[in-house]
Amino acid sequence: MVISFLLGLFAGAALLYWRNKLVVRQTRRIPKQWPLKLRPFVNNREKRVWVWLAKVMFDHQILVKLPVTRFTSPANQGEASHWYKLLNGVYCSFTICNMEGKVLGCVDVPGPKGISLSNQTLKHTLLSQCGLHYWVVDPANLPHLTAIRTAFLGEEAVKNGQRNHLDHQFNHVREHLQAAVLRQRENKNSNFARLDAELANTTEFPESRLTSGWEQNSFVTPLDSRTGGL
Repeated sequence: MVISFLLGLFAGAALLYWRNKLVVRQTRRIPKQWPLKLRPFVNNREKRVWVWLAKVMFDHQILVKLPVTRFTSPANQGEASHWYKLLNGVYCSFTICNMEGKVLGCVDVPGPKGISLSNQTLKHTLLSQCGLHYWVVDPANLPHLTAIRTAFLGEEAVKNGQRNHLDHQFNHVREHLQAAVLRQRENKNSNFARLDAELANTTEFPESRLTSGWEQNSFVTPLDSRTGGL
């Protein structure tokens, strides 16, 4: 009886072990039909700030809902696992970085109930100690573009950026005008070529034929073919 009991107990334990192992294996198996559905990336409040940031920080990249563990690293690598588990769920609505991939700071968008003071304090302390900026932006009360650019880039960078932006606009307008002048000259040259072809194929030169290829405003539009800077 004792031997039978022990054998039964051993067999039950073995069956339970294999059953648990099978359940774990089933949970790790890739399903044929994923139990997931698409959801919006950002809500309406976040979208408004996202569009605004893209215009204000036009010369930077705007990353969405990035965990702080993606751009921070523990001072002691032996504690990496501990801090990763603690901070992996901490993220900001938007992370701003330059074109070289260097993070400058983060922006949070409060929900309808706002952001708790403890949450703001944690992120502000963590990011500021890493040399990063942290702002909370209300989509119903967006700050002036100069304020946030100064906070993230500094006053000197903002002045240089505005000057470069104006230079870029001026160069764009200059290139547009130059292209317009070149197109106008090409049209004139094509008209002259057509007139020469017509004159070469006729022996009569009535005044109407001679003037048909000329524009009436040729006086105010000089026919100088030399290109020059605007």
